Amino acid sequence: MKAAAKALKSPQPIPADLPIKLGVDLGTAFTVLVVTDEAGTPLAAAHTFADVVRDGVVWDFAGAQQVVRNLRLQLEEATGRELTRGAVTIPPGVNAADHRAHRYVIEGAGIDCTAVIDETTAANAVLGIRNGAVVDIGGGTTGVAILRDGEVIANIDEPTGGTHLSLVIAGAFGIPFEEAEKRKVKPRLQRELLPVVRPTLEKVATIVRDAVRDHDVDHITMVGGTAAFFGAADIVADVTGRRTTLAPHPMLVTPVGVASWAENLTR
Repeated sequence: MKAAAKALKSPQPIPADLPIKLGVDLGTAFTVLVVTDEAGTPLAAAHTFADVVRDGVVWDFAGAQQVVRNLRLQLEEATGRELTRGAVTIPPGVNAADHRAHRYVIEGAGIDCTAVIDETTAANAVLGIRNGAVVDIGGGTTGVAILRDGEVIANIDEPTGGTHLSLVIAGAFGIPFEEAEKRKVKPRLQRELLPVVRPTLEKVATIVRDAVRDHDVDHITMVGGTAAFFGAADIVADVTGRRTTLAPHPMLVTPVGVASWAENLTR
């Protein structure tokens, strides 16, 4: 995942003869595009905050298309490659209409959709967990996948995520939502904010606890932007009673993973 962080910070030109793949993570808070090689090594990435998806559902269709289109054009300029096919994420358990909406968003942004994959399954393509649970804490929802012998045997998604933390921060300090978002993602402020958002993180942890309760899960791995909030992994461990770790660069795990389902792009 260090390569993914480097690809986000400074995407580089990609040789014209190198087969590549494109993954799109259409999240509630952040939309992320990642370009990988055939082996899944991240080569370039771009992301932006956008309020176009709420609780896993696309509510601003035109806005979502524009966000993805802008990120695609940004990466095309940086890499010198046309990004015309890719795979997109969906939260676990969405209905058929929402499933199609995510596909239509990236197709409307000029990307032929070759696969639609739920977020936790996409994340595990990178993590490679055989037995345990993957928890994806996004902006609007918390998804939990239970894995046995490398296969997903249960997959749930419940509303509560980073957006809810921002709403609590905004209310506690009497500031606009946008300012609360900015404060929330600054690591130096998170220790101070933890007492304010702890009840919301405990709600997230309760969702995870209920999801793993009837399964033989010894280890929980957390991904997603909100998972990186200071103290979140400790709270999940305390509430669930299970060993809990945070994946490196958790916001990038899912978009890197979903790229593996995309068809190769060659010039």
